[in-house]
Amino acid sequence: MARQVPIGSRLRAARLGKGLTLEAVATSVGISQGFVSRLERDQVSPSVATLVAICDAVGLRVGELFEAPPTQIVRAGHGSPINFGGRGATESLLTPGTQNQVEVIRSVIDPGGSAGQDLYVLDTEIEFAYVLRGTLAIVIGEETFTLGAGDAMTFRGRDPHTWQNASDSEECEVLWMLAPAP
Repeated sequence: MARQVPIGSRLRAARLGKGLTLEAVATSVGISQGFVSRLERDQVSPSVATLVAICDAVGLRVGELFEAPPTQIVRAGHGSPINFGGRGATESLLTPGTQNQVEVIRSVIDPGGSAGQDLYVLDTEIEFAYVLRGTLAIVIGEETFTLGAGDAMTFRGRDPHTWQNASDSEECEVLWMLAPAP
């Protein structure tokens, strides 16, 4: 007998991610709410047609149900090197390039290193900076915010901004998070 591949948790996560109720999915597919509930607990096997319809209702490609989960470990010092155009900064991408919900970058910025004087925008809703060591100045529009070790700041990536290591003698290390990934 063929072993059933567990898909219920992925269907449930997709449904909840879309803010859909069991009833909404069942109604849109034309099946019972109980069937959807049992499917999410891997207690029933749907027909191919039903599975395709449920995936469509929750916004998944059928193939996503069977792909390995997007898990990746990045060991210390092994992030993918990137360059966003700043000067005097060594940057590493800590999230996989296939990740489109969030992007995490580690920057080690030389004394006086910066993204330049010109303000720029990123096609992302949220930008988050956490200073691990040193001092970072973030300019947003006309305002300058100075952050020290342990300080964090959240702002809209679409707001014109730039950054600079505020020290002319010490490195600055920053974790940046961008959501969604640009």
